[in-house]
Amino acid sequence: MTKNITFIVTKDCQLACKYCYLVGKNEKERMPWEVAKAAIDYVLDHENDPDSAYESVIWDFIGGEPFLEIDLIDKICDYIKTELYRRQHHWFNSYRFSFSTNGINYDSEKVQRFIEKNKSHLSIGITIDGTERKHDLNRVYKNSEKGSYKDVVRNIPLWQSQFPGDGTKVTISSADIPYICESVLHLYDLGIHQVNINCVFEDVWNEGDDLRFEEQLMQLADAIIDNDLYKDYACSFFSENMGKPMDCKLQNQNWCGAGKMLAVDAAGNFYPCTRFAQYSLRDKEAWIIGNIHDGIDKNKLRPFLTLDRCTQSSQECIDCEVAEGCAWCQGENFDAAKTHTVFERSMAICKMHKARVRANNYYWNKLYRKLELEGLRKEYEANKKIMNPDVC
Repeated sequence: MTKNITFIVTKDCQLACKYCYLVGKNEKERMPWEVAKAAIDYVLDHENDPDSAYESVIWDFIGGEPFLEIDLIDKICDYIKTELYRRQHHWFNSYRFSFSTNGINYDSEKVQRFIEKNKSHLSIGITIDGTERKHDLNRVYKNSEKGSYKDVVRNIPLWQSQFPGDGTKVTISSADIPYICESVLHLYDLGIHQVNINCVFEDVWNEGDDLRFEEQLMQLADAIIDNDLYKDYACSFFSENMGKPMDCKLQNQNWCGAGKMLAVDAAGNFYPCTRFAQYSLRDKEAWIIGNIHDGIDKNKLRPFLTLDRCTQSSQECIDCEVAEGCAWCQGENFDAAKTHTVFERSMAICKMHKARVRANNYYWNKLYRKLELEGLRKEYEANKKIMNPDVC
């Protein structure tokens, strides 16, 4: 039971990643301190509302690149801690400050000072897409085609020393499918044990991408299993709990937390998720549910509180034999919908999900067979020693 509250502290970023869903990034919209303070006060003043009765809270900071506003963030976090203590709030020792960063200025003096001060309540993920070839294919500097790999990878050892065991987030688009296998293995070589990886939800896929995707995942499965990497490393593409039919009566939860989360931008507007802010939308107007002055309009929030899998899925999705594990983004559903609705699920990644399921089945079938053979071999050796004690 954790409340997620997101501050869009800036819409600026050093990079112009080619697959980025933020279509309205700019250098002008930066959150004023007064807006951040008012948002915090609003949240804490309404702690007794039924919708706010959460055991814990994640204060999330995004951009653009959030660490471009490290001075503001430092001030916000100090105020949050002070207010939680002053109010004797139950979140005082049950909170976390969360960041996803491009890693470019991670080693700066101000960022490191902030980390040292808040480390016990801090989680930071650095985005590195894999090999230099894959990373620099998409993650380039704005107004340039220069890749950012070298400026990010130099900070990975420092990040790992401070947050050992944390994973990275990798995004797959059509152009970089051929580099998936080598990129995951490269991240393992860098010492990153948990690779969280997903396809972009937008409709960017070309004919045959699903087959190329499946081939890459099968190559990755072979490499992980043949080299025993599964013992110490993980990749989110392979999961035992996916690729099965789903029952609308028993498995009908929404995929994401849109509506249960709260996001606030530089103008003080509230959103059910950052993906409903204008800089995240290509074709729709922003879905604002309130602001720091008037609070949250429950009627504008109401559709999100009724969302589930089956109310927004087509019959094809509901009846799909491999439905389990098929993800969606509520903001992309809204942006891609033919009408102004959140009850129309985008199917842009349908073929990619099915390809992933086929590769996932291959992975677990191969791993189970290997473990079974190893178990039989150990049993044989043990029985041989019992039958012939002189055998070493």
